[in-house]
Amino acid sequence: MNKKHLFTAACLLGLLSLLSLASGCALMRSDSPPHAHIPPEHIQLASDIHLAREGWPDAQWWTRYGDPQLDALIARALKESPTIAAAQVRVAQSGSQVELLRAGSNLQISALGFLNRQRASSNGFLGPYALNLPKLGITGPWYTEGTIGLFAGLDIDLWGRQRSLVEAAIGARNARVAEEAAVELAISTDVARLYFSMQASYRLLDLLRQTRQILVFAVEAHAGKAGTGLEARIPLQAARGQLLGLDRQIAAAQGQIIQTRETLRALVGAGADDLPEIQPVTLPQAGAGLPAELSFQLLARRPDLQAMRWYVQSSFSEIDAAKAAFYPSLDIKAFFGLDSVHLNQLFRAASQQINLIPGLYLPIFDGGRLNANLRTARAGSDILIEQYNQAVVDAVRDVAISGSRLQTLNEERRLQSDKVEAARLAQEAANAAYQQGLGSHVSAEEARLPVLAEQTALLLIDGERLNQDLVLTKALGGGYQAINTAEP
Repeated sequence: MNKKHLFTAACLLGLLSLLSLASGCALMRSDSPPHAHIPPEHIQLASDIHLAREGWPDAQWWTRYGDPQLDALIARALKESPTIAAAQVRVAQSGSQVELLRAGSNLQISALGFLNRQRASSNGFLGPYALNLPKLGITGPWYTEGTIGLFAGLDIDLWGRQRSLVEAAIGARNARVAEEAAVELAISTDVARLYFSMQASYRLLDLLRQTRQILVFAVEAHAGKAGTGLEARIPLQAARGQLLGLDRQIAAAQGQIIQTRETLRALVGAGADDLPEIQPVTLPQAGAGLPAELSFQLLARRPDLQAMRWYVQSSFSEIDAAKAAFYPSLDIKAFFGLDSVHLNQLFRAASQQINLIPGLYLPIFDGGRLNANLRTARAGSDILIEQYNQAVVDAVRDVAISGSRLQTLNEERRLQSDKVEAARLAQEAANAAYQQGLGSHVSAEEARLPVLAEQTALLLIDGERLNQDLVLTKALGGGYQAINTAEP
């Protein structure tokens, strides 16, 4: 090829390079805008849902019940639960991913050294070195090449691709932190629900045992009358049937206590004999209330929503990284060291070697790979946005249903308390008639049964109120408060 042809080829190559740079390399097709977030007016409750007490739960919301046993169980669960330990490991893992991506954009320097013992081929590219010409320094055909030095590399992030990947990793790490808070909230509320369920079972067992004492007395009284012929045996058999049914309820309540205890043990992470004995205490009154407004405060107080928000933010950075991949990337590699095919000359000044290698990666034709990657990133982001929107709707629904249910239970408790009082008045009347000789002792004792039955119904309402109280506390995010954990 003559000089004219070489000059023409060089010009064409230069022109192609300039055209590629000017055109932005691979062609980025139109990118769709992100999906919209849910509007603020959708983060509100209906006007007919309200409770007497207003406000958000405190950080350690469980202390409002004033129960040292519950405080100790939740503290232990938050400290020793395997589920929380796994969440903490995921946070650490995501932090390591951030460090890994950050390290990729920093200067990399490595020391290297190697020996290469080879026989040069007489017919190969290094054929002349297969000769034995000592005057020329050629003492083959066997040679031992030695190389020692430092190798450095630096990726220059011109378009922010690496920076966007780091930001995406930071968003994922922040989401993991919020997920850990969500796990803590779930475990603390589950511990409280199991604990109060156990206390309700203790109270139910006490009421059943009181009822049993009355039925035992009634069976004995009816047996005495039937034995003397003063009464038919039908009332006796009916009383025995009631007693057997009550014994079944007592056995079920005792089994429920054991099952709840074992579930609580697993949740706390206690061993077979490591869970303290839980003593019966009086059930507290429900104390949760609804805040005057939900709006964006609900988003800041729900750790699960905060986690999804961070995943959405991370997806935006992934889109930025996908766009930056369309543009040229530049890196610089360098080597400084010593290289010689004679080891006895390796450490001489003449064996110094310096390499400086700037590199340019220019995507021109990629078969649509970069555009497909961008569409994938955009679609993934839009999915996360819609999942976040649905999670917000579900969160408002959870608060509304729990608040409405608690509001209904409060009214049910008021009516049931009136029924307990009415049954108690009837029992007092029967007892007064017995004291005045106008009624039997059996009738006076059996008049206590409706009181105990209505107290049992009231207990079930109180247990459900406490359960809904905890459900509402969880729906409001417990005491979680979102903070800006993003790193620069």
